[in-house]
Amino acid sequence: MKNDAIKDVNLVGEGTVVEGKIRSQGSVRIDGKLVGDVNANESVAIGLHGEVEGNVSGKNVTVGGKVHGTITAAEKVVFEGKSIIRGDVRATRLVVDEGSIFDGKISMAEKTSGENRH
Repeated sequence: MKNDAIKDVNLVGEGTVVEGKIRSQGSVRIDGKLVGDVNANESVAIGLHGEVEGNVSGKNVTVGGKVHGTITAAEKVVFEGKSIIRGDVRATRLVVDEGSIFDGKISMAEKTSGENRH
């Protein structure tokens, strides 16, 4: 039996502080503060006032606020204009808007499709 609820967005609202790990089959949006790791099978969005002190992983990760930890995305990472990121990033694609602050290393690798490279 298929459950459509796994595609829902899980929200940590502004003014909320969560301590611990968040794991989701769907997407996660953080507008409050998370002290711990977040792992989503879909997208992770850190809002303008959101803050994560821990590792972030998902299919796509968008940061508008602050992250202090490693960011891992299966596809794309986006740093919006007022974002502050302190930690390493691993993604296939990276978008950095003007005004974002990033202090860390970036590792970008294309997905292997089985074809030979020359």
